[in-house]
Amino acid sequence: MNRTEEEQIAFEIGVVVPKRNVEEENEDCNCAEVLVDEFTKVGLIVERVQGVADEFIKLAAPLETLGRAAAELKLKKRTHIGMDLQFEWEEVGAFVRQPDGSLFSWFERFHCYNHLIYGIVNKSKSAVTLKYDGKEFCWEVGENLVPKLESVCFIKQVFPLHDEMKRKTLLKNWALNWWDITEQPIDEIYSYFGAKIAIYFAFLGMYTRWMFFPAAFAITVQLIDFGSLQLLVLPIFFIGIILWAVMFSQFWKRKNSALLARWQISYSVGVEPGYKLLGMEWGSLQSPVKALRKWGTDKTNEKEVYQRSEWFGHLLRFRNDAIVIMSIIFLQLPFELAYAHLYEVIGSDVMKFGLTAVYLFAIQHFTRIGGKISVKLIKYENNETAEKRADSLVYKVFGLYFMQTYIGVFYHALLHRNFLTLRQVLIQRLLISEVLENLLENSLPYLKYSYKKYRVRKKKIREKGSSTGKIQFSSRVEKEYLKPSYTASTGEELEDGLFDDCLELALQFGMIMMFACAFPLAFAFATLNNITEIRTDALKLLAMLKRPVPRAATTIGAWLNIFQFLIVMSICTNCAFLVWLYDHEGKWSIEPGLAIILVIEHILLLIKFGFSRFVPEEPAWVRANRVKNATQAQDVCSKQLLRTISGGRGMFGEVKERSEEYDL
Repeated sequence: MNRTEEEQIAFEIGVVVPKRNVEEENEDCNCAEVLVDEFTKVGLIVERVQGVADEFIKLAAPLETLGRAAAELKLKKRTHIGMDLQFEWEEVGAFVRQPDGSLFSWFERFHCYNHLIYGIVNKSKSAVTLKYDGKEFCWEVGENLVPKLESVCFIKQVFPLHDEMKRKTLLKNWALNWWDITEQPIDEIYSYFGAKIAIYFAFLGMYTRWMFFPAAFAITVQLIDFGSLQLLVLPIFFIGIILWAVMFSQFWKRKNSALLARWQISYSVGVEPGYKLLGMEWGSLQSPVKALRKWGTDKTNEKEVYQRSEWFGHLLRFRNDAIVIMSIIFLQLPFELAYAHLYEVIGSDVMKFGLTAVYLFAIQHFTRIGGKISVKLIKYENNETAEKRADSLVYKVFGLYFMQTYIGVFYHALLHRNFLTLRQVLIQRLLISEVLENLLENSLPYLKYSYKKYRVRKKKIREKGSSTGKIQFSSRVEKEYLKPSYTASTGEELEDGLFDDCLELALQFGMIMMFACAFPLAFAFATLNNITEIRTDALKLLAMLKRPVPRAATTIGAWLNIFQFLIVMSICTNCAFLVWLYDHEGKWSIEPGLAIILVIEHILLLIKFGFSRFVPEEPAWVRANRVKNATQAQDVCSKQLLRTISGGRGMFGEVKERSEEYDL
């Protein structure tokens, strides 16, 4: 275990507590002293830093401390035979290491830290009296220390710290490396931020790289006059971009599975630890005889109870979805149509741009209200995991954004058939919304950070009673504490900042795909925006925000289904645009033109749903490794099970007899 990487222990967690005054330093049971002592007892390495207004406790953990915490948490890790087994520190050599050579991923380390920090309990025989700000309170026997100190507002925040060496390396090789365009160090991103953020950037990089083809195709269509073949250009462009989108979607699934195989991540199929279903605690340990007795006793009602729970959960989700849909139709739709109508009747271009800017500002507040309602509705749904709850939030909130983003465009395209106005609206949406969002996305964190520093300085000046001397923030941990967190604008209880990044990407994809025939150059604008987005998002995570809390993920979740939905919608909308466009210009007779376009629509829908049958979602080498690992695991388990049966025939016979009794 004497690896160089693991000998260089980095401080990865920061704890913020009030700065001590002279009187508190002389107290015997000062909260900070007790907290530091308890952190040391559980094996953590502690460093205390005095800031301008607060004190910061930096925490690091040796590998053995993390390993024993992982064993207590019963984390499952990939072994060399391909099985995910419960981690044991004494058998550490049996487990596969991460791509960077470390034993634990950032997600696993963070949960070990969380277990060590929040698992500190008063194991003495009497309560401990703690003092803080002239007050006394008791740390009772069996009570957790950190939640107690948080409840009395002594601990202000516990947050992950940036690793300065790795952060600077990523800044140089990723955020500030514009020459690579779409290339990114995905394995290093995974090691530093975790799987969810790494999968997002892998998707963004592949999506941007694939965008070069439709962007070049669109520029060709826009700039070159094809003469007598001009009537066929838009249908060919439409067919090309649909085939491109279908292929991209399928090949992303292949890349996703390859990434998971490289990172040794398995698809999660179970519920969260401690999740209660039908009155039973999943993950609880029972002897085989007791388990058989329980399931045998409940066997007559088991099917009925599961069916009732399943359909009740479906009805709850259906009710919540119906509430959201009806709210969109009766509340949001009239507002959107009113904006679209005003935009149509206003003659001045300056007024139109102003109206759009005001509309985009106002609609954000309405959407946030809808997001808060969605979060409250999700609490009453029967979702087993945090990932499913987040997916439910994504579907509901995307419905709100889908209406606000596209209804005005549909109004101009379908009702008025005004393609000149439609192109103007698309240009404004792409330029104003994306440029404005990028500016706000990258400037707001800095403004929040500057405002927090200003407040701390003003508070310190008031305490001193004098403004002489400039207050400097010298400690890096204090600067990180003042930076904003990577949180979602809607439903931050369920999602992090990736929600807004993925939403922006999905809305852009819908805009360029569903109105491709009306404005082909949108693909070129989107490509330039995405090249910039990769670097600005990286810079935001590394320099402007706190290090995000790692979240488990194996895919981009519900967003992939939304992309699939937008592909189907784009087939229908572009076929309708082609019919109205050629009928309006008088180039085609509507009857044969409509027939041809309907045939194209059906063929493209068939290709969309049939392409996955020809291109598997899993590369051959991933599938071969999975089969090999499964075979090895089966051989090992079979031999071990046979030895267990041979060595304990009495217990096995008892289990078998009771099983036969319950069957009777």
